[in-house]
This record gives sequence, structure tokens and C-alpha cells, in this order.
Amino acid sequence: MRELVVLGTASQVPTRTRNHNGYLLRWDGEGLLFDPGEGTQRQMIHAGVSANQITRICLTHVHGDHCYGLPGVLSRMALDGVKHPVHLHYPASGEDVVRALVSVASPGIDLRLQPHADAGEIAPGLEVRPLRHRIETYGYRLTEPDGRTMLPERLAAAGITGADAGRLQREGVLRGVRLGDVSIPRVGQGFAFIMDTAPCEGAEGLAAGVDLLVTESTFSDDDAELAAQYAHLTAGQAGDLAANGGAGTLVLTHFSSRYGDVDILAQQARARSGGTAVVLANDLDRISLPKRQRPPS
Repeated sequence: MRELVVLGTASQVPTRTRNHNGYLLRWDGEGLLFDPGEGTQRQMIHAGVSANQITRICLTHVHGDHCYGLPGVLSRMALDGVKHPVHLHYPASGEDVVRALVSVASPGIDLRLQPHADAGEIAPGLEVRPLRHRIETYGYRLTEPDGRTMLPERLAAAGITGADAGRLQREGVLRGVRLGDVSIPRVGQGFAFIMDTAPCEGAEGLAAGVDLLVTESTFSDDDAELAAQYAHLTAGQAGDLAANGGAGTLVLTHFSSRYGDVDILAQQARARSGGTAVVLANDLDRISLPKRQRPPS
């Protein structure tokens, strides 16, 4: 199961229909909770998300709309008796804020604080890169290792059936048949999460080639001066980011409360997104990673 559960889509000020930030990425056996703002615990209930699903919490930065929901989420995990370790990733400069938030949460879970202060891999397949905001901010990228797609017709012609196909994948050769004879390369799926940033090299690196790109779209192109002043993206800049990186699907979120109708933001992003599909996120949406391309025959 690989899907994004949208728990909130508002930026600094929530609205009647949009909660503060909050996003759960379900990725195989892991659950990565990104930027839990106020009300995330309640949104989890509405979305049918269990506290037991969360294995990592990733903060891009410590502005309140991206982290003030942390104590409630941790307290709920303690109340529900979560037994597995929970890794909390955040910028090292936010140490005091993070420890203050953790200190008011109910104790009882195996919480492992993992600050980072530079670009690089912070867990298997999970990397961070610096963004350009008013305080230290990082975006996240999760990448599946490349693999191979087995071709049924070639397997059948080689006489490889059942469990032998798995054995061939593990060992690389079986009864004179090589893995490369019956399969083709498969690029691993990728996901990127980019919040609160002006256009920058870090955002471009995170977005490059991912299947699902989640990024802020705080301002309309008409308010580009405000976006620059507060170091945020406009909708059109989000579209540029997706197009230049060749992302499969762009998910727009983190909307300013100044826009009663955010459809204009989707239109502006689509005008500049090239071949990238654009999805306007709403609270409680579930967005699956795009299906892999079928291998050529």
C-alpha cells in the first residue's frame, strides 16, 4: 500500500474547511507523518488513520502550523500503547522547540529524536535537502531502490514457474537462466515533500523524477511579491518545479486563507506544469502513487 492521506491543507491560518497541515504517507510497512499542525490528532480520526500506523514523524521546520500538533499526536500514540520505535526527524536548529513540544506530550512511547543539519540520507531510502525559507527548513524525498520487472512470457519460455521465479530474483541465475534474460530494469518509485520555500536548488533536487510531488502552493501568481517577501511558492512556481523535474503527479497544498476559492491556484499550476498531472489537495483526500508504467512487450 502506497498512498498519501491528506490530514490538513491550510497554511498559517486554518479555515472552516481546511485544517492546519498534516500528511501521512503510507509506504509499504511504514507510515511517515509530515508536518503535523494543530488538530492533526482529530483529523486522523476523521481519516481513519490509526496512531499505530505512524513509524516516522518528519518536520520540515518548526513554524507552528507545521509542528504544533506534535504533542497531541505523541500523546495519542502513548494512549493507544504504540510499541514500535517512532523516529522524529527535524532540523537541528529547532532542537529547543521540538524538545519543548515533546516535553508536554504524554510519555510512554519509544520516541527517538533524530535531528539533521545537512543534506543527505537520514534513514534507508529517506533523504533531506535544505530549502530556502525564513528559518532552517528541509524537504524530504523517499526513494525505492531500482529493481527489475519479470516478463511472464520470457519466464514461461525459459521454463521458470512458481517459487523458482523468486529464487531467480534472489540468486540472479537458475539452471542456466540469467535474471537479465527474463526481466527488464524497473526504476524505483519516488516521493517528495516540499513545504515553505522560495524557488531553490534543494527543491529542484528533491522534485527531480519523483512519481508523486507534494508541494506548497501558498500564493497565487498575482501575489508573487508576497510570496517572495515570505519565502513561499506561488502556484505557477509549483508548476514549474514539477515540470522541470519531470514529476509524475503534483499535489498542491498549504493554501493561504486569503483565497476562498483555490481552483485558480490549480489553473495557474497546470498552465506551467508541462506533462505533470496536477491534483488540488483537500482535507481527508487519499491520493495513491501513480501506477508504474507497463513494461514494453
